[in-house]
Formats: sequence, structure tokens, C-alpha cells
Amino acid sequence: MSNMEETIREIDSLADSSSEEQYLTFELAGEIYAIDILRVQEIKGWDKVTSVPNAPHYMQGVINLRGLIVPIVDLRKRFELDVVPYTETTVVIVMKVYSDIQDRTMGIIVDAVSDVHNIKNEQIKSAPIMHGAISNEFIQGLATVNDKMLIIINIDALLNSGALALEKAS
Repeated sequence: MSNMEETIREIDSLADSSSEEQYLTFELAGEIYAIDILRVQEIKGWDKVTSVPNAPHYMQGVINLRGLIVPIVDLRKRFELDVVPYTETTVVIVMKVYSDIQDRTMGIIVDAVSDVHNIKNEQIKSAPIMHGAISNEFIQGLATVNDKMLIIINIDALLNSGALALEKAS
């Protein structure tokens, strides 16, 4: 490899580490979580959903969003947190979820939406290995913004795991 090629690769890697992405933050049981804003399609106030028989306990039901049936997951239940009554700040974040098998639109119920933050890749740190309600495989990383720790969620891993996973057709 030539010196020129090495220099180009170094510049590319520096550009990647200092690039900035926007994240939508939301609250859940007093903690602040973040997801890639490019995934968000819509934020809706809480409204009743249609229950689905034999669904996982954390799947609240489905909604009809302009002709599209959207599964709705209660993140408090998904993370095994205390369940509280929904309030006027409770919202559903409708987003695009990607998988190897099929992309789909899903919604998550959160306590409240907070802000949008620009976060540089270099600000995102790996999560320490812990055994708790939220598995490390669902955490993309941690970042500090305005003296607050944000837990950045890997929404694809979270909403494509366990009972929500799609199976490949045989």
C-alpha cells in the first residue's frame, strides 16, 4: 500500500470518528435513552391499541397508521421495569426497524420525548458489561450531553430479538 493510500485511509477513519449524528432522546423510568433520529417516522400521543392474542407480554398491541398495521411495544415492560399508568406525556415513537429478513415499522411506548441532540461518534463510549433488565446487546453505547448520561439503544437488536424476531422462511 502506498503512503498516499495510507493517508487517505487515515483521513477517512478520522472523518468517521468525528462525524456527528442526531439522536432523539426519550425518558423511561427516570433514565434518558436515545435512538437514531433518521429511524423515527412519527411521534404520536398515547392512544388505545388493538390487543393481539398470544403476543409477548411487552407487546401492547397494534395500531392502524394510515393503512399500515404497526406493532406497539411497551419499553417499560420490555425492560422489566415497573409498569405505571400512561399519562399525557406518554408517547408512541413510530420508527423503521431493519433486519436481515424484512424491514418493518414498529412503535415503542415511552414515558416522554425529550430533545434532539447532535452527538459525535467519538463521544459514544461502549457500555460496561452488566447483567440487568436491559441486555448489553441492545445498547449501542453511552454518551454524555449537558452533564446527562444518554443510553443509546440499538433499536434493530432490541426489536428483532426474542419473541419479536422474524424467522427465515425455509
